[in-house]
Amino acid sequence: MPNFWIQPALRLGGIALLGLVVGLVWDLTAGLGVVAAGLLVLVVVQLVYLQRLQRWLDDPEAAVVPEGWGAWNSVFSTLYRARRRDEASRKGLTSALERFRQAAGALPDGVVLLDAGFHIEWCNSAAEAHFGIELARDQGLLFTHIARHPVLADYLALDVGAMPVTMRPTQNQAQILSLQVIPFGAADRLLLSRDVTAIERAETIRRDFVANVSHELRTPLTVLTGFLELIADDIPREPAVARRQNQLMKEHAERMARLVEDLLTLSRLESDSVIAPSTRVDVPALLDHLGVDAESLAAGRHRFRWDVDPHLAVTGSEQELRSVFSNLVSNAIRYTPAGGDISVTWRLQKGQAEFAVKDSGIGIAPEHIPRLTERFYRVDTGRSRETGGTGLGLAIVKHVLVRHQAKLEIDSEPGQGSTFRAVFPSRRVRHLDTAAADTDPAASTG
Repeated sequence: MPNFWIQPALRLGGIALLGLVVGLVWDLTAGLGVVAAGLLVLVVVQLVYLQRLQRWLDDPEAAVVPEGWGAWNSVFSTLYRARRRDEASRKGLTSALERFRQAAGALPDGVVLLDAGFHIEWCNSAAEAHFGIELARDQGLLFTHIARHPVLADYLALDVGAMPVTMRPTQNQAQILSLQVIPFGAADRLLLSRDVTAIERAETIRRDFVANVSHELRTPLTVLTGFLELIADDIPREPAVARRQNQLMKEHAERMARLVEDLLTLSRLESDSVIAPSTRVDVPALLDHLGVDAESLAAGRHRFRWDVDPHLAVTGSEQELRSVFSNLVSNAIRYTPAGGDISVTWRLQKGQAEFAVKDSGIGIAPEHIPRLTERFYRVDTGRSRETGGTGLGLAIVKHVLVRHQAKLEIDSEPGQGSTFRAVFPSRRVRHLDTAAADTDPAASTG
């Protein structure tokens, strides 16, 4: 601050000295006139710079910081440096805010900022999809008027800190959202929404699995236990009755053995995330053996048509592929009435290897098709059990095909039969006439 007063003091001293000299040379009146004129000039200069400062203060964004003379130069220089620091700080804050918005916008979870009155201040794209809102259109509006749902309205009315709740959005009943409100600031709210559809579906499958496997084992165990009690009590039985009871025990024991074997296979496939090997599998030879087994299982009740490309092979696990093909063919036999037709094809289709089984069976309603590969999911429970199915076949098929980077396609219509296709990618296709050594599919494609 002492430096600030040096220049004003020098100017005032200069005016006083000039007035003294004029007064000594001429008279006192002339000297006082010079001093008054000098002070008037200083006042006018100060007023001019004050006016410039006021103009800049009225609109600091648009106006340029003025230049000054004397002490005003120091004032305006200080203002200019302060403005540069403020602009740099604002740019940093704007950049940080933009990065925050970009980060929040990229989150898979929905984020909605609500004020104390539950008006929308900001939201990310996931929240727009979850609640059917548009930030550009709905910003500032009451959230519960835009995203109308009784669960949502009741949850927001609860005390802050309530446990998360789930809801199905009105615009997408197949989706399940988990909601949680977090307070911040004075009375603002942060509403988080997460799509838990897959988690809820997995939990439903887990509960169904426990219930179904318990039920599947309970029936044969009841049969075995009951007949074994009769044997233990040494109750006389007719030979025909005894043979029938022994046959039932044998069938149910075999059913439990198949069930346990399929459960172990499925467990191994689910725990093994490694891609299937690149060993070449002679699919035509495999299907020759499968055809014999299929004819035996059908026992002459169905007409088969086999269309197999004798040169087409794929890489993978022979044991796992045998399980896939066997499951698809045996399912067609089980669900096709006697006298029906079953067509099995193995061919190259658009560069991909396709195994297809088409039957003239009972068909499947569209609502069941997405769930067919779930464990123990059956369209016709009674018929599946009567024909010896465990309810795990298509689940095994799905996991084997995933390991082979293949996919399962299902076309069906009630009363018109079904077609199940296992489609293998071109990188796993091989030709049996090729004598080249087997190579890794990924390496062979580059």
